[in-house]
Amino acid sequence: MQEYFKELEEESIRDNFVVIYELLDELIDFGYPQTTDSKILQEYITQEGHKLEIQPCIPMAVTNAVSWRSEGIKYRKNEVFLDVIESVNLLANANGNVLSSEIVGAIKMRVYLSVMPELRLGLNDKVLFESTGRGKSKSVELEDMKFHQCVRLSRFENDRTISFIPPDGEFELMSYRLNTHVKPLIWIESVIERHAHSRVEYMIKARSQFKRRSTANNVEIVIPAPNDVDSPKFKTTIGSVKYSPEQSAITWFIKSFPGGKEYLMRAHFGLPSVVGEDLEGKPPIQVKFEIPYFTTSGIQVRYLKIIEKSGYQALPWVRYITQNGDYQLRTN
Repeated sequence: MQEYFKELEEESIRDNFVVIYELLDELIDFGYPQTTDSKILQEYITQEGHKLEIQPCIPMAVTNAVSWRSEGIKYRKNEVFLDVIESVNLLANANGNVLSSEIVGAIKMRVYLSVMPELRLGLNDKVLFESTGRGKSKSVELEDMKFHQCVRLSRFENDRTISFIPPDGEFELMSYRLNTHVKPLIWIESVIERHAHSRVEYMIKARSQFKRRSTANNVEIVIPAPNDVDSPKFKTTIGSVKYSPEQSAITWFIKSFPGGKEYLMRAHFGLPSVVGEDLEGKPPIQVKFEIPYFTTSGIQVRYLKIIEKSGYQALPWVRYITQNGDYQLRTN
């Protein structure tokens, strides 16, 4: 519905009641889900459908076994882009002890392939490696795996092969989770000195705890500050710092943060003479970042095979990205 109306609100439901009724009629039949791919639905359910002189014919995909892909798709250049995107959810206390951590991952694809190709994806899956006698190799144990409807689940259950006829364009092939111990990729140390009724000083040290060959991009370190401070002054060895009074926070922005590096930032604020409630240090420091060509879990795409009867050549492109998820570091 969001793809049809952009904003899904009470008013948009009222305005588009007829189209919603038609969508639900196609989505569900006798209580069973039927055609659920929005790209296929948009081929024959349009908001301006009543204005057309010729009624649009139902695409073959609706009556076909492969309901998520139309027939007769053609591209000059056949390409597949595959992104392995991982988010790190982490909570650590002021002593550096990780209280909770997990990795949430997704494999997203952009497919520009002609006709009706079959794709086979191989990962360094622990269950597969152990069943084939390669238990000692570098493998990962994936949990809570969820697949797009195009994946042949029976084939995956039999031999852990991810085999599928992909939808055209962009879609999420699968998601997974790893409930594993993760050390903070970017560790923050903070020292807060408050001088009564005059000023408060912050010393923030940021250290990257990943390999030197990797680099974190667009790093944002958000440090909570008292809501009654004024006259901000900053000094940093790298990047830029700004104070956001509406958020009561200092944001330290570092465009490029290589592995194995350490940087320092100092902040100085004036305090009102009236004694306020001492809240600094209690909210956690939040860290935002993105590390290309790097995965925390160690997941690897071993192969991506493209099989099509006509035998055309296709280029597969694979990219790995690690992002912050819910990344919180408790201060003193």
